[in-house]
Amino acid sequence: MEQLLNDFSPGLFFMQALILVILLFLMIKFAWKPIMNSLTEREEGIQNALDQAENARKEMQNLQADNERLLKEARAERDAMMKEAREIKDKIVADAKEEASSEAGKMIENAKATIKQEQQAAISELKKKVSELSISIAEKVVKKDLASNSDQLKLVEGMLEDVTLN
Repeated sequence: MEQLLNDFSPGLFFMQALILVILLFLMIKFAWKPIMNSLTEREEGIQNALDQAENARKEMQNLQADNERLLKEARAERDAMMKEAREIKDKIVADAKEEASSEAGKMIENAKATIKQEQQAAISELKKKVSELSISIAEKVVKKDLASNSDQLKLVEGMLEDVTLN
């Protein structure tokens, strides 16, 4: 430090101070405004970029919210369609069961009617055969004059052996 004090020159100090003041004046006059303007522009550019990033983030949040809402609506619509499809399926199954039951009832009624008709036809046929047999027996009895009960019994037994029922 002593050597600094020994080497100190007031003239040199004054010249260096004057050069510094002139240099500061020139810098303020010519360079300060452009430097400050470029710093301000840079600061504004950074702020604009930050604002744009914030706007983009908000827009992304809005898009995500819209996507969530659309997804919920789509799920609700899908659930409604599935419910409607189940109801339609259940209705179709119930209608098919009802129709099958109705058809089965009709078939049973038709079968009963057919059986009744065939039964009536069989009874009618049986009555016809019985009447024919009765007439045939009566003819044979009339043709042959039977005096005794034993002859009549033999005749009837003989006729019964000859008769075959289908």
